[in-house]
Amino acid sequence: MEVFENVVKAFFIGGLFCVVGQILIDKTNLTPARILVAYVVAGVILGGLGLYEPLVKFAGAGASVPLTGFGNTLAKGVKDAVDTQSLWGALTGGLKATAGGIAAAIFFGLVMGIIFKSKEKNST
Repeated sequence: MEVFENVVKAFFIGGLFCVVGQILIDKTNLTPARILVAYVVAGVILGGLGLYEPLVKFAGAGASVPLTGFGNTLAKGVKDAVDTQSLWGALTGGLKATAGGIAAAIFFGLVMGIIFKSKEKNST
């Protein structure tokens, strides 16, 4: 039963992130790229202030997988590295904390680029 509750919480919170993103796409002139950047920045700010971690504890993957979770991981990596390496950690901590995700994104982007043929976008 606990697994089902965790899945429902993750689905609900992750779905809320998607709903907010869709509303921003539909009701504003923001491009999807700007919305994605805003999500990462919001995750960094909320993570830096310590407000995002309770959401991760509540929703699990529903909060840690979206782009806000990536921003939170960046902030946590910087904070931990600054605590151990002083100012140098501010430059390296975020990259160390997110290196696995960045490497996976590059690798899978390359694989998809090899598998699928790109086409020009129709401007209608």
